[in-house]
Amino acid sequence: MPFEPIENYGVIGNMQSIALVGMNGSVDFLCYPNFDSPTIFAALLDDRKGGCFKISPQLTNARVRQMYLPDTNILITRFLADEGVAELTDYMPIDSQGGEPNEIVRKVAVIRGDVRFQMCCEPRFSYATCGHRVELSEACATFYPFSNTCPAMSLHSTVGLGQRGDDVTADFRLKAGQTAMFLFGRVRGEGEEPEMELLDQRFRHTAQFWKAWIAKSKYKGRWREVVQRSALTLKLLISREHGSLIAAPTFSLPENIGGVRNWDYRYTWLRDATFTLYALIRLGFIDETEAFIGWLKGRLSDDAQRGPLQVMYGIDGRQELEEFSLDQFCGYENSRPVRIGNAAYQQLQLDIYGEMMDSIYLANKYGKPISHAGWREVQRLLDWLRNNWRRPDEGIWEVRGGPREFLHSRVMCWVAFDRALRLAHKRSLSGPLEVWQQTRDEIRDDIFTNFWNDELKSFVQAKGTKDLDAAALLMPMMRFISPVDPMWLSTMKAIEDHLVEDTLVRRYEVERTQVDGLPGTEGSFTACSFWYVECLARAGELERAQLLFEKLLGYANHLGLYSEELGADGRHLGNFPQAFTHLALISAATYLDRALSGPNDATWR
Repeated sequence: MPFEPIENYGVIGNMQSIALVGMNGSVDFLCYPNFDSPTIFAALLDDRKGGCFKISPQLTNARVRQMYLPDTNILITRFLADEGVAELTDYMPIDSQGGEPNEIVRKVAVIRGDVRFQMCCEPRFSYATCGHRVELSEACATFYPFSNTCPAMSLHSTVGLGQRGDDVTADFRLKAGQTAMFLFGRVRGEGEEPEMELLDQRFRHTAQFWKAWIAKSKYKGRWREVVQRSALTLKLLISREHGSLIAAPTFSLPENIGGVRNWDYRYTWLRDATFTLYALIRLGFIDETEAFIGWLKGRLSDDAQRGPLQVMYGIDGRQELEEFSLDQFCGYENSRPVRIGNAAYQQLQLDIYGEMMDSIYLANKYGKPISHAGWREVQRLLDWLRNNWRRPDEGIWEVRGGPREFLHSRVMCWVAFDRALRLAHKRSLSGPLEVWQQTRDEIRDDIFTNFWNDELKSFVQAKGTKDLDAAALLMPMMRFISPVDPMWLSTMKAIEDHLVEDTLVRRYEVERTQVDGLPGTEGSFTACSFWYVECLARAGELERAQLLFEKLLGYANHLGLYSEELGADGRHLGNFPQAFTHLALISAATYLDRALSGPNDATWR
């Protein structure tokens, strides 16, 4: 069968696992039991070998509509045809107590007519490398993998089940008003079998959990629906157990169809996580900030090989994320290699120290004050950075073409010392403040001297180059430079001339610069597009910013979700849904909304 477009998927989850559900009623991706565990369903990456859990109403020429139950992450897929209407509700139970088992619930209902359904559950354990056997009863199937490293899984049903090879099937009919339930999850202990009649109660508890959480949002602006959906998506990506946040729930969805830019994003990047905190703080969510800072404290004492902090970690804080290819998978639309793990964990990316300090500064401002021990760790990190900020690194884009002295890394080193000084003055904290101020000013002078190109009238991507980089759009947002400074406005004009097409922004000129050391090309980077909108708003171009923002909203999928990139034809590319994109949307929406409401409302944070 052909691959579904990436934008045809919705996501469900419970802050431990996430599943992708297509508009065709198929669960095509699930890592279990955790975000970064091996897959059980991976038809998204190999439609023949990957495995799926599909429920198909047998309707002629059915139109499909998919939506979320308002203010929740409960997904509803509707199949509409002349002979009948069927509805599929998918969710992973969650409640405020954290006691729900890690399971997928699928409820089928007929709204009109008499509809036949076909169900097939085809688990493929451990990235489709581990076989299994099936034990079947009338209403329960148990899948026992041949390796004890894989969890045994069960499928409970309110309709009769059959077996086809290693797969479990069902063929049944429902009339209007009738329902069928399926529950897929880890095998429970003896005497702990689920009570299928209680699933409606679990549905209500799950809906209450999401609605109670999003009700805390302080955003009441023009784009409430898309902002709330982005916030709910970010919440799904946060580990309830650890407080860390993954960049995306998927791996190796291609940045270019048939290309090699296929990466594993199921890990916690300090950069992505701290930018997410910015977005959630803007909406009034403080608990997530404190949970992440708690997780970050554990990393401050880790001495990574390339410096005091790593670029990225496993959700549980583990440091080694070895990268290798899954040759058994053909890849999404034959895009290979299919990688898991991420070698970028070994890179030096100096910008993370600025993002780390900014998150600590914001957490101190809006949450709990920093502790004495935490402040001592900050001083230790800054002492290391003071001696290393001049080093070439791989930068925000994690290039594999060799280290350079990147503009964004240098700016964020400035941010690290700037936020430490602000925090020290605000809290009357002791430390080598004169040394930090001297270092901060030295970095600023270096940027204006060595990263400004008089010919281009622009800041450039790296020292000694004439290349432009959309990461420069963060300079005014980080308060490094005024958004109306002539040097910045001319930089933005250069970015517009070389990297912007209408409202879509590329990270850099991939084919010309070859800075990333990889063949091929990529789509536009959607987070950069939202940064561009925010920069326009900060520069006072509100009408243009609003128009481009509305255009960008038109690229979201039918549920308001975004992948990492967009192709020239508007198709979604890269891992999905992408935290970086959704947090950039929230940042742009909240700033633009305040700016449109009046000059006294548009603050920098």
